[in-house]
Amino acid sequence: MEQRSDFYSLGIDELNKRYQELQEKYNEYKSQDLKLDMSRGKPCPEQLELSMEMLDVLKSDERLAAVDGSDCRNYGGVDGIPEAKELFSQMLEVSTKEIIIGGNSSLNMMHDTLARAMLFGISEGELPWSELPKIKFLCPSPGYDRHFAICELFNIEMITIEMKHDGPDMDTVEMLVSEDDSIKGIWCVPKYSNPDGITYSDETVDRLASMNPKARDFKIFWDNAYIIHHLTNKPDQLKNILNACKAAGNPNRVYMFSSTSKITFPGSGVAMLASSEENLNFMKKQIAVQTIGPDKINQLRHVRFLKNIDNLKLYMERQAAIIKPKFDLVLDYLESDLGGKNIAVWNKPNGGYFISLNILDGCAKSVVKMAAEIGVTLTNAGATYPYGNDPRDRNIRIAPTFPSINELKIAIDVLCVCVQLVSIKKILDNR
Repeated sequence: MEQRSDFYSLGIDELNKRYQELQEKYNEYKSQDLKLDMSRGKPCPEQLELSMEMLDVLKSDERLAAVDGSDCRNYGGVDGIPEAKELFSQMLEVSTKEIIIGGNSSLNMMHDTLARAMLFGISEGELPWSELPKIKFLCPSPGYDRHFAICELFNIEMITIEMKHDGPDMDTVEMLVSEDDSIKGIWCVPKYSNPDGITYSDETVDRLASMNPKARDFKIFWDNAYIIHHLTNKPDQLKNILNACKAAGNPNRVYMFSSTSKITFPGSGVAMLASSEENLNFMKKQIAVQTIGPDKINQLRHVRFLKNIDNLKLYMERQAAIIKPKFDLVLDYLESDLGGKNIAVWNKPNGGYFISLNILDGCAKSVVKMAAEIGVTLTNAGATYPYGNDPRDRNIRIAPTFPSINELKIAIDVLCVCVQLVSIKKILDNR
């Protein structure tokens, strides 16, 4: 157990002593030629093994037909097979008429949805966003770096919105969208958010659904990636945004996304997009030009393997049993090594794939660099903010799922050592 004294209460001699002890530990790790990676939230091999039987559910001597009789080996079905719609509409709590089942990547579907808005607008009669002088998106942060990368790709200006304990700062969101018609959307990871692990409150969902943007073509990009990725038997509850939008008289406001990327195989999962029937009918006309249909055999394979929503929930309990000990390990180390020292705070998520660590202002880049120098790769400091710029340089995203328990012990210990070294140096420099 590490000493837990508040670093700000220690004298210069004691701080220097702690620094020297930590530097010796750092040097010891440096001599070990470590190669550990905690940079991305990837499933570990044990999680992937849970889905191997899915490869055996389809046989070469059976007719690969969907429930409507269509041949899954052939062209067609631009919006997915009926049984996939049935299963995943229950997961997203929408009707089968309000969902499209696509390929393996929800990120792909988000990218293409935004690309179509740029090229064609978001509905009949609306101007393509690319023809407008400027497009802006609100980006609750810390957030998902790949959302921000899509905006950069399309030259969409990003506005950082502070994340609070119940979701984005809605006072700021409502003010900005009411005044600026160039603000066309907001990115949201509403359940077990990346990286904070926050689930939006009912009030936040209702305010997003009912607010009055100056842009009539404003859209919510609702990336519900962790909708069933619970770590406890008391999961967070998230209000249905599509129902909230309907109740507020804004049925076309939201695009909902999810996938099985962290349920089955990330490289060959099934993605989904849910929205109002009006929105989907407009999109399907464009999608039908883009593709003659998704991989329906993969959709069939997933449905026959996962079977139904109750079985899917049981399957996710098996996933949680693998990764929860890793989250517990990280939280135990953070509490043991950084707790009580007034140099760091962190979230304790009930689900999702990340733990968000906030350290002293101006220290995150130095910590990530120090860890990398001894072979521990973390998510780049600043990656959880638009343009890679954390204005306080304090947030570090911890991704516990991929490393083994033994690797994780070393990686998180290295992280805690680096946080303490950089923190002590900052405190001493300011004395």
